[in-house]
Amino acid sequence: MDCVVHAGGCHCGRVRFRVTATLDRVTECNCSICTKKGILHLIVPSTNFELLSGADALATYEFNTRVAKHQFCRHCGIHSFYVPRSDPDKIDVNVRCLDEVNLADVHPRPFDGRHWEDAMAARPPLR
Repeated sequence: MDCVVHAGGCHCGRVRFRVTATLDRVTECNCSICTKKGILHLIVPSTNFELLSGADALATYEFNTRVAKHQFCRHCGIHSFYVPRSDPDKIDVNVRCLDEVNLADVHPRPFDGRHWEDAMAARPPLR
């Protein structure tokens, strides 16, 4: 499948970005934060991601190992993308925040983030 340029952003529109990727490598994690955020993960090289606007609207949440940088819009609270613990040199885009994507066409594979270390050793997320 060929890469496509997707636009996306937060709910209020302050944070806008562009990502070049296919949607055939999406995962859904069952860890506590991903479950609560409802994120569908699309991990891409940082060169395939461009923040277009809203850098000043972003806040960052870190916990546990502090490797992951969970960024969200401080105005509307939406988590559009972040730096993942599994790949701190990449960007993890929330597919739910992409414009004009029919989620019925996206078939995420499960990732057992509740048991992160074991899951990473057995089967890391699709990259």
